[in-house]
Amino acid sequence: MLMRPQELDSRIAQAQQVVRDQIPVMTAGFGRVSSQWKDDGTRVTACDLAISQNIGRALAAAFPDDQFFSEETAETTAPVAVTTRFCWVLDPIDGTNNFAKGLPQCAISLALLEEGEPVYGVIYDYARAVIIHGGPGRGLYDGERRVTTMVTESGPQAMVGFHSPMDPGRYPGHAEAVIGRFKIRGLGSSTLHLAYTAVGLFNGTVDHNVKLWDIAAAIPLVRAVGGEVRFMAAAPLPLRRFDLHMERIFYVAGSSAMCDALVATLPA
Repeated sequence: MLMRPQELDSRIAQAQQVVRDQIPVMTAGFGRVSSQWKDDGTRVTACDLAISQNIGRALAAAFPDDQFFSEETAETTAPVAVTTRFCWVLDPIDGTNNFAKGLPQCAISLALLEEGEPVYGVIYDYARAVIIHGGPGRGLYDGERRVTTMVTESGPQAMVGFHSPMDPGRYPGHAEAVIGRFKIRGLGSSTLHLAYTAVGLFNGTVDHNVKLWDIAAAIPLVRAVGGEVRFMAAAPLPLRRFDLHMERIFYVAGSSAMCDALVATLPA
């Protein structure tokens, strides 16, 4: 079915608005809201739940035929098939540990997917108080600044966002190899690692531990400026089912040259 451009335009405009509307909720709870630990060992706060519910309701009212998936307010823990042309994937607060402790590296992360592929992302970067948004063919914006090219530095001075393996036995030597070659930053927010790679604050990213909702909104940002998100294990896209128990994703990202350099650095 041919999708008219205005149908995508309306979703993009709504995505920016619903994220912007939740900034006061995030600000009010930052460093002050109580939290709990879920069965999978991750933290959740009342702000995560409120933002998820608010965005879910707003998108359902605007686009009742679209599916909406969130890490925090899923109706079932069983996998759900993606059956609509457009769906939404939300991480209401990526970097919840930082958020709960009052560390500013956290973000609201909303992705629009078409036929299972992320086509637009909207991320509120709390630390810098800017909305990063964009997608292939639509441009990339870091607040008011339009980003047109990706930083291509791939040498030892390159700054790389890194999230080391949870199970060191699964990827032996990876952490040591990456730390030994590049300048490393670990922010506690996978969304921001990848978004910062897109807008040029980082040169690349290596991550072994994310789920799709952590990075879905940042993938189209990288693709908007000709970068790559190169999946090193089973590719999670196109998304055919939303599964809270999905396997953790291992990927590298950056320019093509940066991805090649990262892959060459990692032990086989």
